[in-house]
Amino acid sequence: MKNKILTAVCMIMILLPWTILPLRSFQWALKSPTAEIMIGCYAVFMIFCGIFTGSAYVKAGVQNYFMKICLIINSLYAVGGAVLLGMMINSQFM
Repeated sequence: MKNKILTAVCMIMILLPWTILPLRSFQWALKSPTAEIMIGCYAVFMIFCGIFTGSAYVKAGVQNYFMKICLIINSLYAVGGAVLLGMMINSQFM
């Protein structure tokens, strides 16, 4: 039961970062302070998803086929989120 719940949570975490696309279609989401905050929050969430999926795969022992796919995708999201945060932090100091 625990394996199915963790797999379902990780599969939902794959879809949530894509919700930024409909949000960015609004005019208020393109303005300066809101855009940085939104992108930063999504980047932190993507990093959290990667860490959560990795810990569920390794420590909790949930090693089924769907979890392997979730691990690959959420790890890519985590790397992308870390790059985005790094670029945001770098642009603040330049």
